[in-house]
Amino acid sequence: MKMGFKQLVSEANAAVKTMTVDEAAKAVHAGEVVLIDIREPNELAADGKIPGAEPAPRGMLEFYADPDSPYHKPVFATPGKTLLLYCASAGRSALAAKTLKDMGLENVAHIGGGFKAWVAANNPVEKPGEKK
Repeated sequence: MKMGFKQLVSEANAAVKTMTVDEAAKAVHAGEVVLIDIREPNELAADGKIPGAEPAPRGMLEFYADPDSPYHKPVFATPGKTLLLYCASAGRSALAAKTLKDMGLENVAHIGGGFKAWVAANNPVEKPGEKK
């Protein structure tokens, strides 16, 4: 293997903006970001999500982000806002943020420490089955 996941994540982190949980919480509160949850559906069902986050599993990310795709989600084209991605612990979100940047999206970042860090900081979580 020429390059393992650790090197890929390291390179992704060097290429994209990482927000701390505190920075992310402030940006969410100020309405400066669109939250994108790239975890798998079973993770959302088990653990919940950050309120207002748009689910977009990493396996469909490129299709959701591309306006030419039949699966495009308009949330990926929200003008004036940063797309703030997160996963469980920030590895997948770093890779996903780099992919979006490589696709030409400029305002992309991810949450350092991911959903686990968000929860550990006692930030709000929308539990499965509840709407906020």
